[in-house]
Amino acid sequence: MYRLYSWEHSYFSGKVRAYLRFKHEQGSLGDGYEDVLATVDLIQGLLTPRSGSGAVPQLEAPDGTWVQDSSAIIDHCEAAHPEVPVVPDPATSPRQCLASYLLELFADEWVVVPAFWERWYFSEDGREPNHRAFNELQWGAVLAAGAPGPMRRQAGAGFFQTAFGISESRTEPKGVYAGLVQLGCGEGLEHAWQASQHQLLGLLETHFGAHDYLLGGRPSLGDYGLIGPLYAHLYRDAVSGFALRTHFPLTTEWVERANGESCLNARKYGQRLYSLGDDGQLVGRPATSDGGAWLEDDALPKTLLPVLGMFFDEMWPVLRDAAHRLTDFIASDAHEKGGELPGKTFIATPGFEALQTGDGPLTHEFTIQGVTGRRMVVPYQIWMLQRIEAVLSACTAGPEGRKAVEGLLDAFPGGRELLELDALLAGCRVRKEGALLYSRSE
Repeated sequence: MYRLYSWEHSYFSGKVRAYLRFKHEQGSLGDGYEDVLATVDLIQGLLTPRSGSGAVPQLEAPDGTWVQDSSAIIDHCEAAHPEVPVVPDPATSPRQCLASYLLELFADEWVVVPAFWERWYFSEDGREPNHRAFNELQWGAVLAAGAPGPMRRQAGAGFFQTAFGISESRTEPKGVYAGLVQLGCGEGLEHAWQASQHQLLGLLETHFGAHDYLLGGRPSLGDYGLIGPLYAHLYRDAVSGFALRTHFPLTTEWVERANGESCLNARKYGQRLYSLGDDGQLVGRPATSDGGAWLEDDALPKTLLPVLGMFFDEMWPVLRDAAHRLTDFIASDAHEKGGELPGKTFIATPGFEALQTGDGPLTHEFTIQGVTGRRMVVPYQIWMLQRIEAVLSACTAGPEGRKAVEGLLDAFPGGRELLELDALLAGCRVRKEGALLYSRSE
């Protein structure tokens, strides 16, 4: 069977776990999977030697293939187990297919910022309410696996101080706190990011009032993208979890439904609702909306369009400018073609700090919710755009598909620019080897 090495409190572990749970429940994952807590011993002795990274989640396939990164894991499993897919067919449902990938990108690389902020803001000294104790125990479960509760919490508390400098988070940010600043969520911008998150949650609350999943009554890749921030951070963390349940109950219900565990009331895909027939026998029907299916005829729910609109309003201008910045850097004397680039989002990559902080060549100005700041360029997002480029090519291979995609993109400012990804990425293409990124040498 597959082995998923993960943490319960990990953003991207939640995304992959929910996906694997769905595929397994639909009988489309061979012998299934085992969810393995990635302890310090396993990270040092197994994960890092195999992938070059200690980041979770990581997947060990039955044939010994080792896959690092949530998107790569889902790509691998979908190719190996195409039954009950989570991505609509690009040939017959190009709009739904493209929307799924755009929402995954938005959730993975944009919503990550306010989700991380929410966790760590309410863990700082003097915050009320405060959920640091809960997070100490979450991290201690990994750092001191199997130890008594007080020792686990102590391990988490010590790690927060040594790795994150939590008691000096505002004066000398490091670790995740430095990462938030580098991602453009320092003081002066954090409330703009929170406003963005609240806008998104409000739109999702409206959408989930009409449809049980993003594309109707069945989960898609976009759902699993969003489960990352909404489950591991907003739903599980104490302060944000209370706020989510209090102000966004329908979105909370979707979290339970998409996560696929302990969700009888939330009515997940494949579940049946029963009534009594005239003869007193149980009569079942799909429990989820829209007949338990994606909308017919490649339709997108009207309530989903404003969510996609947030991608084009907030994230697309940042991605476009980041591509230009990375192109300039790769072409400069500061980089050797084919050489290593900074890694994934969270924090400036060690060895690249001078490039990704301050006014370095891999930083750029951006605007969110009307507030302007500066953030680092993340080459991993270019790799994600390359996935979108391949999807677009499949979706627009025929004239009908291209017409459908153009009609969708015309609904958003700058939407048509997405069709010009080849030109945008021409000078900044990256290749991914495990957890490492390199510029392409050709």
